Amino acid sequence: MPSDTLNKEENILGVQEIVKRIGSTRADLIPVLQAITNQFGFISQTAMEELSQLMNLPTKEINSVATFYRMLSTQPRGRHVVQFCESAPCHVVGGREVFAALKQALALEPGQTSPDNKWTLLTTSCLGVCGIGPVMLIDTDMYGNVTPEQVKEILSRYE
Repeated sequence: MPSDTLNKEENILGVQEIVKRIGSTRADLIPVLQAITNQFGFISQTAMEELSQLMNLPTKEINSVATFYRMLSTQPRGRHVVQFCESAPCHVVGGREVFAALKQALALEPGQTSPDNKWTLLTTSCLGVCGIGPVMLIDTDMYGNVTPEQVKEILSRYE
């Protein structure tokens, strides 16, 4: 569901369902926030306020958690989130060239979302698979040993 068309009532009902399914303790906060991000594309202010009531936690604490973890977002993201590893091991095996090809193919800079809301490009310090660098993650799909020539073909899988 495109996040920019979500109304307040749909957001509140969705959050209530997620909390009912996952739980309302402090320990449930990160899984709940991840489920909200997965369902709505981001964690809105409305969602945080509803969570505050349902979980008996300050909105400020929920916002702190939501903005701390890279897997969560308080801003709308594209339908597909591309994360590119910019760590040294990926860099020395051609990461710079792959990243340039990725930015060109998407016509985005890190942190940007495409005008059609299809793509969001993010960088990350490490994806934990240094042995197969350069590495990129699209949604939950990992791609290793990526070359600049492979970038467009990989992106085409998400048409």
